[in-house]
Amino acid sequence: MASSTPASAPPYPSAARISDSPCFPQYTASLKCLEKFSSDKSKCQEHFDVYKECKKKEREARLERNKTRSFFS
Repeated sequence: MASSTPASAPPYPSAARISDSPCFPQYTASLKCLEKFSSDKSKCQEHFDVYKECKKKEREARLERNKTRSFFS
């Protein structure tokens, strides 16, 4: 009947969540901007660019970390 996994636990513990990202403040700033300007994306482009740059750096750092890891360790 009920699953053995608690409802609050994600189905995959290693699944990434945006709230765990170092770019979360930029993400929320983008959303707040969209709310403020009634979804007028043109007025929020600077926020999008900052978030995009943050995600790019986060991805590069993750790839660099993964380079040093062994697949078999």
